[in-house]
This record gives sequence, C-alpha cells and structure tokens, in this order.
Amino acid sequence: MDKLTWYGHGAVGLELGGHQVLVDPFLGGNPAASITPDKVPANFILISHGHGDHVGDAIAIAKRTGATIISNFEIANWCQSQGAPSTHAQHLGGGFKHPFGYVKLTLALHGSGLPDGSYGGNPCGFLITTPRNKIYLACDTGLFGDMQLIGDEVVDVATLPIGDNFTMGPADALRAVKLIRPTHVIPLHYSTWDLIKQDANAWAKDVEAQTKTKAHVLKPGESFALG
Repeated sequence: MDKLTWYGHGAVGLELGGHQVLVDPFLGGNPAASITPDKVPANFILISHGHGDHVGDAIAIAKRTGATIISNFEIANWCQSQGAPSTHAQHLGGGFKHPFGYVKLTLALHGSGLPDGSYGGNPCGFLITTPRNKIYLACDTGLFGDMQLIGDEVVDVATLPIGDNFTMGPADALRAVKLIRPTHVIPLHYSTWDLIKQDANAWAKDVEAQTKTKAHVLKPGESFALG
C-alpha cells in the first residue's frame, strides 16, 4: 500500500507504486530526524529549495542509492556539479510523468539560496498525481491566494508547514487548508527547534472544527496510509 512517512522537520518519504520517493532529506544534524542518511531508502529525491535544512543529505543519499534528484533547473544543475549521479530539472508550473507519478512544481513563497551561496532559483512545492492519489506537498511557503487553484485539483492529502517565523504559522496554515480543501492534511516543519515550536494537536483540532478536512498529527517516523 502507498504511504507517507514523516522523518522530521520537512523531510518526508513517499512509497508510491513500489517506488521510494524522498522529499527534502535533512536528516544528519536534524534533531527531530527518525532515520539516518545511510539508512533511508530512495529511488527519487525531490528538493523544494536550496536551504541547507531541505537540500540536507540529498547528494550523499543519491550517491549511495543512485536516486534521481528532481528539482528546479538551478538546483538540479548544482546537484549534478556536486556529483549526483542522476538529475531531472523542472520549473514552476511544469510537470513531468515520472515512474511513480506526474509531478508538477507549484508556487512557494520563500527563499532558495544554496548552502555554498549559489543561486538556487525559485522555491517550489510539489503536486503529485498517481493512479490512486493527488498529493500536495507545500514545503516551505507563506500563505498565497493561488492555493485555491491547487485545491481545485481535488487534493487527497496535503502537507503544510505550521512552524511560523520561516514559513506559515498555525493561523495562516489553517487559512491554507480552507483554500486547498484537502481530504486529509498533515502538519510539518514545526518544533524542530524552539524558534518554530508549535502545538500541532491544537492546530489539528482547529482544522477539524472549522473545515471538512481530517488532520493527522504524526510523530517523526510515523506513517500515513495513502488511499
């Protein structure tokens, strides 16, 4: 069965049709991480933007597993220059049918400078369509009105940051749920450090009191069955 596993912070693992898809693999140095870079499975790695807590261990994991890194053009080229064995570049609004599903890069309001100071292009989220599910990974972003257009795609599962300071906080993330209207939502990118500490259970209660969306609060290492 397809599933989503939260590894802590913004790192997510997706098992889709037998493929292991790793998203924003910040594991080494992540105090919330539930798995280490040398153990995490990956056939594909999605990188939403260039910040170190999202690029994370992508290069080392790609070299170990042979995984293809999927990101914007600038980050894909940077990863290739760092020795990644396989990359696939896309850009905002563009989609491609990968073996695990159709991936479209969506808007994200954030930065994207790479760890060595290189230009990381535009940050993004991911809208993934498989035969069984439509999954929206907002990744690091502030609230924006075009989330309603993403919601028009009829999203089964969404992941949203709620940590505040660097991304949406709980109030804006609740407004995002109202725009996206997913069947299920999972909060991410919170309580890794005190600066982004939040009460995810309180947020989940607000979501379910004010919307028709079912909220699922996972602990790092826990999984949610998809479809």
